[in-house]
Amino acid sequence: METLIINYTAREKRFTYLRDNRVENIVFDRPEQRSLVGNIYFGIVTKVLPGMNAVFIDIGEEKNAFLHRDSLPSYVLAQDKQKSVTSFVHQGEKMLVKVDKDATGTKGPKVTGIIEIQGNHLIYMPKGRYVAVSKKIADEAQQARLRHLGSRLKTEEEGIIFRTSSILSTEEEIQEELQSLRQEYQELLQKTSKKPGLIFQKDTFIEMILAQVARMKSGEVIVDDLVIKKMLEQANTKVKYNYYNGKENIFSANNVEHEIEKALKRVVWLDHGAYLIFDETEALTIIDVNTGKFSGKSDYEETVLKTNQLAAKEIVRQLKLRDIGGIVLIDFIDMKREQDKQSILTTIQTECTKDEKRTKVIGFTPLGILQLTRKRTKVALSEALQTKCPVCEGTGRILSTETIAFRLERELLEHRHAEYEAILIETTKEVKEALLGENEAHRKTLEELLQLKLYFSIQQAAKPYYVLKQFGDDQDISLKAIDTIR
Repeated sequence: METLIINYTAREKRFTYLRDNRVENIVFDRPEQRSLVGNIYFGIVTKVLPGMNAVFIDIGEEKNAFLHRDSLPSYVLAQDKQKSVTSFVHQGEKMLVKVDKDATGTKGPKVTGIIEIQGNHLIYMPKGRYVAVSKKIADEAQQARLRHLGSRLKTEEEGIIFRTSSILSTEEEIQEELQSLRQEYQELLQKTSKKPGLIFQKDTFIEMILAQVARMKSGEVIVDDLVIKKMLEQANTKVKYNYYNGKENIFSANNVEHEIEKALKRVVWLDHGAYLIFDETEALTIIDVNTGKFSGKSDYEETVLKTNQLAAKEIVRQLKLRDIGGIVLIDFIDMKREQDKQSILTTIQTECTKDEKRTKVIGFTPLGILQLTRKRTKVALSEALQTKCPVCEGTGRILSTETIAFRLERELLEHRHAEYEAILIETTKEVKEALLGENEAHRKTLEELLQLKLYFSIQQAAKPYYVLKQFGDDQDISLKAIDTIR
């Protein structure tokens, strides 16, 4: 049973896809976090990097975009492709670019200079130079016919990709669409200005909904917007469409809201008490598999295999649900038998075939870590919905009270025998207690060593800290510390 639930009435638009009442995917669309993938920008090259064979381009967004030499039109059209990027582009050069991947972490968006304009039957590339046919067209005779047609219709610089629907189109329809797409490109060129900026915005959210509906073989679509419902009804007649107008949010009414909370948690529990731990970093994602309370009913090796099989299926589901991309390392419970490793590898590969995003399963390392990569086009769910903790700055840890207290002591010792009589220290109650000891047992010794009277301004804070506020005469500092706790 397939179900698609679409929440379109609020500013934050969402949809979720369920198979057999299990959430497989959740997609968010926020105005401030809207994906740039597919958008076309007028940009200016700000820096050429020969060592990386790449350039940075100002596209008018917060971060400059990254473009590799191989995605430059001048490189695609060149005969000699062994030259450095400096032979194909220069600083200050203006060009149109299309976003291939959203900015993530500290990295700006990744773009290409090979512009693609999509039609019903064709994808037109003004500087593509080649003809390709959709892999879904298996008939070799049809492939050859379309390639020959494309070579005849396009110019030397142009590129054409024939979509699946082109197999049913006449030559006249193909030719008319190609001319229409050429006109679209000319209109884009006319929108360029002196400043870098957006010239074409793609509604990726609606496109993702349409693509998901098109893939559904049966089931139902539940949506809270009548306009979207009518639009989708034309996309796939195999599914049932229902309009929801209840007071409760459509996600809550269909028991999906709690799945979002679960998808943000570090620990994922499996059946029988086993669990997964997800650690997402900017460079990669590490997943650890643990048996937990799962002891199994047979020998140890069978228990390990069963746990790892449960984990393998859930991991692929979680990768889709959390929209995790890039490098993924999975630390399964150690398996001694080679056939068990192969079984897990096969399970992962099978589950990955259900993922719309391109996934490459590399295999086990000598240390028993399974490696795979998943195409990343936008930020993961965690980055979209969460922000770094302002206290720990995303590390999950802060310096202990004792560490801060010892730092304070060392800094105070740098001021021993100073010309002042006293010092006012702003800090937390816990740091003061760690510095002076129980019942301020260390105060007298520390003050004699420093030849300074210690006064404290105690503050509430989310983490331990201190600030040396002021040095001065004992009387002046004591007066300023009257309203504080000494």
